[in-house]
Amino acid sequence: MSSETTTPSTSLVWRDMTVFDGLETLPESMAVVVSDGHIRQLTPMSRFDTSDLDQYHDMGSGGVMTPGLVDCHTHLVFGGSRADEYEARLEGVSYEEIARRGGGILSTVNATREAREDELYAAARPRLEALMADGVTCVEIKSGYGLDVDNELKMLRVARRLGADLPVRVVTTLLGAHALPPEYRDDSDGYIDLVCDEMIPRAAAEGLADAVDVFCEKIAFSVAQCERVFHAAIKHGLPIKAHAEQLSNLGGTAMAAELGALSADHIEYLDQHGINAMRKSGSVAVILPGAFLTLRETQKPPIAELRAAGVPMAVATDANPGSSPLFMPTLMLNLACTLFQLTPREALSGMTAHAASALGMKEVGRLYEGAPADLCVWDITTPAELAYAVQPGRLRQRLFKGDVNS
Repeated sequence: MSSETTTPSTSLVWRDMTVFDGLETLPESMAVVVSDGHIRQLTPMSRFDTSDLDQYHDMGSGGVMTPGLVDCHTHLVFGGSRADEYEARLEGVSYEEIARRGGGILSTVNATREAREDELYAAARPRLEALMADGVTCVEIKSGYGLDVDNELKMLRVARRLGADLPVRVVTTLLGAHALPPEYRDDSDGYIDLVCDEMIPRAAAEGLADAVDVFCEKIAFSVAQCERVFHAAIKHGLPIKAHAEQLSNLGGTAMAAELGALSADHIEYLDQHGINAMRKSGSVAVILPGAFLTLRETQKPPIAELRAAGVPMAVATDANPGSSPLFMPTLMLNLACTLFQLTPREALSGMTAHAASALGMKEVGRLYEGAPADLCVWDITTPAELAYAVQPGRLRQRLFKGDVNS
């Protein structure tokens, strides 16, 4: 990815832009000025004047400007591939038989444990670059395929390294309570002890995690076990998030919201009690249409009820090796609309302003004077086109901290 950087005293100027600010499309054609890594002017063309700019570089006119996309739920760091399982399932092999052959999530755990950090980095970097090429400037990367202290921290170190090496903001989330590792097959409480007493303290002490997540589900961990993980995270000053209500309604979302969770993700089986708890706490509902599509689910998230309650809805790729091997954020905008009936505006807010809120990041996902210049310029005429068409090649310019990358 090439980079075009101007001197600090040079402003970048766009004219006649349709601007989506993260929540809505501004009513007038706008001029945008960027300097020193921030948006310095966001001005209607009718009032724009370059006379007060010492030096500026004209970056073009027309098109749509949005905040850089925020992918607030991914599992980009993992070892191996599950393409063989995908093929086997389509050839009629059952999930149970695949599991007996050593497949499923534990095959990813084994491959991730066996991989060196450099190998995980080399595999994850193209996945992250694919997101960036589709407009992402901020991404969350979860652990969850190590399932022991050393390997979970190994995954988080790789995620940190990706953020240090590439022009993108990387937020890391410890998902130690993702699945039960084979060595704890008959002792799930013992594994939760490990997560709470060793994994979280180590991740916090080494500065490797920005948040802690859990998978609250019958096939994973109970509400009580997840609550223990959350209290350990809070004790160490880490925000909390939850995979919840994906396959059944256990009440994990309500519990997480009552403890101040940034988000509850998946939530296909969320009930009104959980919605009310999210509304009260301000937790974000993260919608993951890629997993819904890949798993051929039929239970949809309660979009109308979330909308009526005023719960903010984010959209993310859930990019992972099993249930959502999809690495195209703008495809998620389309799927959120076609599968779940979000409006194009809701979907785009869900991958900008609301996605940033799901990560606890108020400084990104919005366009306003003084905001960091993480933004995208698209060769389209209206913001709705990003959700309407699944079409690569529309990204004209991508800015990260004021530098132009294309």
